[in-house]
Amino acid sequence: MATQIIKAISEFHELRGLPKPRHPLISVVNFEDMKFSLGEENHRFSFAYYSISIKKGMEHKYKYGEQEYLFDFNNGTMFFMAPHQVLQIRVRPNAARPSGWMLMIHPDFIWNTSLAKSIHQYEFFDYSVNEALFLSEEEEQNMQLLIQNIQREYQGRIDSYTQNIIVSQIETLLNYSERYYQRQFITRRKVNHTILNRMEALLNERFHSDNLPEKGIPTVQFLSDQLNISPSYLRGLVKNLTGKNPKEHIYDKLIEKAKEKLSTTDLRVSEIAYELGFEHSQSFSKLFKSQTDQTPLEFRALFN
Repeated sequence: MATQIIKAISEFHELRGLPKPRHPLISVVNFEDMKFSLGEENHRFSFAYYSISIKKGMEHKYKYGEQEYLFDFNNGTMFFMAPHQVLQIRVRPNAARPSGWMLMIHPDFIWNTSLAKSIHQYEFFDYSVNEALFLSEEEEQNMQLLIQNIQREYQGRIDSYTQNIIVSQIETLLNYSERYYQRQFITRRKVNHTILNRMEALLNERFHSDNLPEKGIPTVQFLSDQLNISPSYLRGLVKNLTGKNPKEHIYDKLIEKAKEKLSTTDLRVSEIAYELGFEHSQSFSKLFKSQTDQTPLEFRALFN
């Protein structure tokens, strides 16, 4: 399936039967105003600009990056895409027309501003994120007010203040989004604890298996792949719930297993390092020392 590359915001307007954009580098459009003629085929798009949207009643299946999932867009749900990411849509026949809005921002609009550097720090633009941002009614209203401010500004008289004012509104919108994602970690605590429990189960399974030397020490990427969430989302979730990041949890399990072998077996340190997935025993000893303030042999000596 070929990817349709949308290089300019004006191309998207034309594709969706919208009037020409009032500004070439930034635009806000409503889904109710768009024309959809996707038929029953799959479609894959790559956009050369940032997009931030609230979608409701979107019943199609999306494939974003390497993950495929069905969004629940019935209650204000935000979706973020960075330039050149690929979005595949599997159309559901006779689906209802979606509602909501989309903000499109070409990178040239924020060039040479503070946002050009900071926008990469917002983790919800990560390619593999597939946890949408679910908004309360009040949160959605806050976003709507910011979008209206942005829309009024670029549709009005353009002057030397226009760009800075719009950029500050976008930064506020992104900061609110980050706040709401953190709130989501808390309000969806039951779901998040389920993810944490699954992570613990994955670590226990790996460290108690006999093929650890072949599979190696689990990584944050391995955990996020198994849990079907992005590494950045996993880091934020685990840090919020436990105060530690996923790598620290991996090290805790590893050191726990190492202490067990050092205290209950006569295996040499090099043999224990191999059984724990290390290629070099020096790497194991260095990590053990950094985590316990003791060398493996000093720890073993406590039991002799």
